[in-house]
Formats: sequence, structure tokens, C-alpha cells
Amino acid sequence: METEKGTSKMPQIMRNIFGIIMIIIYVAMGVLFLCGAFPQLSGNFAWLRWGGGVLLIVYGLWRAYRQFKGIDPDVTTRY
Repeated sequence: METEKGTSKMPQIMRNIFGIIMIIIYVAMGVLFLCGAFPQLSGNFAWLRWGGGVLLIVYGLWRAYRQFKGIDPDVTTRY
């Protein structure tokens, strides 16, 4: 599991796993908002439930696009 430079690929694998888990959480929370699973959060404001649900789903899809396209910034090479 070592690369040519002698560094481990474990941080990259963990970042990928974390990214996939977060994509699932964002999309699932968006769907739950749209289904009305949290009525105490929106109260009488139905637009808040719809807007929050759509926003979470869109952000989850954006994260998925960045994750699988490979354009997510690599924080290990920044410094």
C-alpha cells in the first residue's frame, strides 16, 4: 500500500470514503426534508421545507460531481 515516495495512500482513501458518506447524508436529508420528516423545523413555512430540501439535494449532487470528477481540492498538497 506504499507509493513510490514512501507515503501511504490511506489519507486519500479515507477522504474518498468520507466524501461518499457526506454525499449520501446530504441527499438523504434533502429527501427527508421534502417528505416532511421534520415538521418541527419548518413549522408553518412550507417554502422552508421545500427550499431546504432542494438546496441539500443540489449541494449533495454538486459534491458528488466534484468527488467523482476529481476536481475536489487536495488539502495535502496545499502547504
